[in-house]
Amino acid sequence: MKRILFIDRDGTIIKEPADEQIDSFEKLEFVEGVFRNLGFIRKNLDFEFVMVSNQDGLGTDSFPEETFWPVHNFILKTLKGEGIEFDNILIDRHFPEDNHPCRKPGTGMLTEYIDNPEYDLANSYVIGDRETDAQLAANLGCKALILGKDDITWEKIAEILFAGERIAEITRTTKETDITVRLNLDGTGKCDIETGLGFFDHMLEQIGRHGMMDLYVRCNGDLHVDEHHSIEDTGIVLGECILKALGDKRGIERYGYSLPMDDCLCQVALDFGGRPWLIWDAEFHREKVGEMPTEMFHHFFKSVSDASKMNLNIKAEGENEHHKIEGIFKAFARSIRMAVKRDIYHYQLPSTKGAL
Repeated sequence: MKRILFIDRDGTIIKEPADEQIDSFEKLEFVEGVFRNLGFIRKNLDFEFVMVSNQDGLGTDSFPEETFWPVHNFILKTLKGEGIEFDNILIDRHFPEDNHPCRKPGTGMLTEYIDNPEYDLANSYVIGDRETDAQLAANLGCKALILGKDDITWEKIAEILFAGERIAEITRTTKETDITVRLNLDGTGKCDIETGLGFFDHMLEQIGRHGMMDLYVRCNGDLHVDEHHSIEDTGIVLGECILKALGDKRGIERYGYSLPMDDCLCQVALDFGGRPWLIWDAEFHREKVGEMPTEMFHHFFKSVSDASKMNLNIKAEGENEHHKIEGIFKAFARSIRMAVKRDIYHYQLPSTKGAL
């Protein structure tokens, strides 16, 4: 089945001026990254390219044809010179107040693709810059990639289409805990965390926020016994999620960070090389920080390291126990962020062995 990229023009391929009308060459400016990344997609993937654009009142006195076509044809010629050609170009001329079904987010221009067994709309995308583009995707039953939303750029679009999204969800249920972790390695730091342990929630949020990962955690554990099982098992499930989301690890940096936090210096180095190991050089003189036993910090990172097959080296020095452990979690998050960064233009395993 054929997959399609329904690509908006103004605001997506070219920048949109304040009056929302590209009727002269002086107003023409291409969006940053569009040539390299859209060209890469066209060369390396099998999507059909369909341009879908609203051009309000095209052909009326407010937007004469002769001011539109020279610029439009120049855009197409320039894109073609970069290896980017469209299989179909669909332009709607209606004003918003017309409420015409052909105007985005209406699907009237796209009937040839709807309920057509030749096309796989569920795995097709609308690429645009407005909420109407996202709504068009919903109306078509396909996915949306909206520039400027959730830090989406043309570089990120090319990465997602070529290498896939890195999202994982794992639920682990034992007699002691019931835990679900959902992770998006390429998120924006959105967190929704409830473990029953306030300080632990705060530390897990550091991983999401500073690692730029969307992280959802729900832990229902036997806290009436103590905190041990909840913390350990959350570490196991988080590690398993990281490993699953990483996939085959092609194109990742693999290695990753140290940072100061007030009186403390926290160093975290890691390697997603497939061989779990933990070196822990941090001492705590308080029995608990919040309601979390300090002895469980080592245990948590050991669980994450083992489950994710990560080589993890952690060192922290300083006086304030809260700052010390928070610095470790932040440095750990930054280290992951560095190590999981992907380069689709050098899409190979970062190993001389040929396997990780």
